[in-house]
Amino acid sequence: MSQEGKGPLTMSHGAGGANMQKMIGDLIVPVLSNRRWRRPVIQVPLDALDDSAVVDGIVFTTDSHTVRPIFFPGGDIGSLSVAGTVNDLSVVGAEPLALSCGLVLEEGLAFEELERILRSMAATCKRAGVPVVTGDTKVVERGAVQKIVVNTSGIGRRSPLLDRNLKEARRHRKVGGNWLLDSNLRPGDAIILSGAVGDHGIAVLSQREGYGFGSVIKSDVAPLNMMVEAALKAGGVVSGKDPTRGGLANLLNEWAEKSKTGIVVEEGSVPVHDGVRTACEMLGIDPLSIGNEGKAVFGVVRERAEAVLRALRRTKEGREAALIGEATASVKGVVLHTTVGGRRILEQPAGDPIPRIC
Repeated sequence: MSQEGKGPLTMSHGAGGANMQKMIGDLIVPVLSNRRWRRPVIQVPLDALDDSAVVDGIVFTTDSHTVRPIFFPGGDIGSLSVAGTVNDLSVVGAEPLALSCGLVLEEGLAFEELERILRSMAATCKRAGVPVVTGDTKVVERGAVQKIVVNTSGIGRRSPLLDRNLKEARRHRKVGGNWLLDSNLRPGDAIILSGAVGDHGIAVLSQREGYGFGSVIKSDVAPLNMMVEAALKAGGVVSGKDPTRGGLANLLNEWAEKSKTGIVVEEGSVPVHDGVRTACEMLGIDPLSIGNEGKAVFGVVRERAEAVLRALRRTKEGREAALIGEATASVKGVVLHTTVGGRRILEQPAGDPIPRIC
């Protein structure tokens, strides 16, 4: 569907919510669709809009990072770019193998800042055990970008734990795919969140705007491949995704739509740090709609939910993991059971309420 006559792009078209999904679905996917290609064999195509594609058994993903400011409490554009790509590979059930790094640098960027970013990337690669093996560098005139844009792509191979994991899941109910896809969720599956939401978005915003919220809020940016491996060892995981742009609200709405099942979430079970909650109340922002860079959400067959929860809590990245809800046929879309005893629809945000956080 052509976008002609619908006006120019706005920031919300790149913010991960409903506006971005509509643009991708109406414009990008119809033009670039590859579902009917015979060679190469595409097991998870562009049309699926999962966090990674699968081509001839190779898991592949790419992401561009334009965060502002480029340094923030708990991380920077370098650590963010590596962790984001590692995580997109991991949550579909892949072992990340290697990354590429494309740098678009603004004329005038200080060499000291560039070196700091590169060292941060190297440290995050070491933590994840995934190297950068190829790349590209461009310098553009002043004002063409704001200091730096980083693109990281990554390849991975199927985790040896995945087949055993999905086989175990099939003992309890039908699994929709051979990877941890958005469309795999079924009524009765448990929804597990690996930790508190909102830290990354609020950390970037507070640094950008100079807000003081009474405490230093640090980004949660981290590679999650080891944590995902722990979840897969516990078994029964059928879906995985990281709640980046648009946050938990966007992720759950994508799952509900693609899996054609309702989801019920207990608001009181969703971990939110006190500083983030206070900041969100001051700014009028829903923490469930804020992007994260060190969290993952898992759909798990009910019988293995407690085992997965225990496994996550034994990891550094998942020590605050919580069972937050379940898939159900009794509702449509995503319904939030609020802390005051009511119910409300948890709508997909139009865009991330805090732009330029990744």
